Amino acid sequence: MSHTGVSKSFSAMLKEASLAFSFGLAGILAGFIVASQSGIFSLKPSWVLALYPAIISAKGVGSGLLSGRLSTGLHLGTIYPKFFGNTKSFYKLIEVLIVLTLVTSFTICAISMVFGNLFWGITLADFLSILSVIITTMALGLLLSFVTIKVSFISFEKGLDPDVVVYPVMSTVADIFVTLCYVAVLNLFFIGVWGQWFIGLACLIPVFLVFYILSNNLHEADFIKTFKESIITMLIVAFLVNITGTILHGINSFVEGRRPEIITVYPALIGMIGNVGSVIGSTATTKLALGLLTPSFSSIKNHAKTIFSAWVASLMMFFILAVMALSIHNMFSFSSFYRLISIVLLANVLAFVAIVFLSYAVSILTFKRGLDPDNFVIPVESSLADSVTSIALFVALVLIM
Repeated sequence: MSHTGVSKSFSAMLKEASLAFSFGLAGILAGFIVASQSGIFSLKPSWVLALYPAIISAKGVGSGLLSGRLSTGLHLGTIYPKFFGNTKSFYKLIEVLIVLTLVTSFTICAISMVFGNLFWGITLADFLSILSVIITTMALGLLLSFVTIKVSFISFEKGLDPDVVVYPVMSTVADIFVTLCYVAVLNLFFIGVWGQWFIGLACLIPVFLVFYILSNNLHEADFIKTFKESIITMLIVAFLVNITGTILHGINSFVEGRRPEIITVYPALIGMIGNVGSVIGSTATTKLALGLLTPSFSSIKNHAKTIFSAWVASLMMFFILAVMALSIHNMFSFSSFYRLISIVLLANVLAFVAIVFLSYAVSILTFKRGLDPDNFVIPVESSLADSVTSIALFVALVLIM
C-alpha cells in the first residue's frame, strides 16, 4: 500500500479521512466539559475563558511538530517505528518538544498580557497567575506525546498514512485531555493560597528539565536547527491563539445564556478544521520531500483528491456534531436543528476555503526557502485553523441568528 496516498482512489482516501476525522467527534466532550464548568469560566477573571483556545491551540505547536516530523521521518527511514534503539533524530525531536513547550508557555503569556489589557480587562498583576496556569497545563499535556508516538508507529506498520491518521486522532484526544488538565489546574488554583503555591512549585519541574536539556544540546546541529525554525513558528502561533481567544470571548458574549450548544460544539469545530488542514498540509510536505509535488501553487491541482476527500469527510462530521450538540442539551427540534446546521455548514465552507490555501501556501513557501515544512506546516496551520474557524463561526452566527 502506498503510504502517501498517491495511488489511492478518491473513495479510499475519503474512507481513510472519514475514519481519522471520526475521532474528532469525541472533541465535543471537550466542549461539554467547558459548558459543565460554566461557573469557573464565567465567575472567575476574564482571562480564564479567553486563554482556553490558546491552551488547546498551543498544543498544535508541540503535537503538530511531533506528528509531522514523525510522519516524514517514518516515510524517509530517518526514524524507526520503535521507542528503544531508535535514531538520534528521534530522541532530539522529543527534547526539542519539551523545550518548545516551556518557551511557548512564556510567549503566549507575554502576548496575552497585551491582548488582555486591550480586550479582556486584565492587568500586569495577573501575569504570574496566567503564567503558572499555562506552564502547568502545558507540562501535563506533554504526557500525551508518548501516545502520539505510539499511534504514529502503529499506523505506519499497519499500512496507513501517518500524515492522514496521526494528527486528526491525537488532536481530538489532546483537546479532551488538555481541557481536563486546564479545568483541574484552574480548580486547584482558585481553591486558595495553598493551591496557588502548589501550582507555582509544579512549574519549577519543567523549568529545571529544560535547563538540563539545553545544557546538553547547545552544540547539536539538528537540535539547534529545529529549535530556531520552531521559535519562528511559536511566535506566530502565540499571536494567533490570542486572536482566537479574543474571538471566543466575543462569541461567548454574543450567545451567552441563549445558545449553549454553540460553546459545546466549538472545540470540535476548530479541531475538525485543524484536521482538514493537517491532512492537506502534512501530505503535501511528504510529497514535496519525496519529489511527488513541485513547490509551486499550480501543483495544488495534483493534490485535489486529498483536498476534496478531506472536505467531504469534514462536512459529514460537522453534520453529526450538530446533531450531537443538540441532543446533549435536549434541544432537538426541526427549527433548532435547521438553525444550527446552517450555522456550522456555513462556517465549514468559509473556514475550509481559507485553511486549504493557507496550509498549502505554508507548505510550499517553507519548502522553497529551504526550511523544514514539518517545523511549520501543522503548528502554524493548526493555529490558523482555530482562528479562521472562530472567525467563520462568528460570521455565521451574525448572519443567521
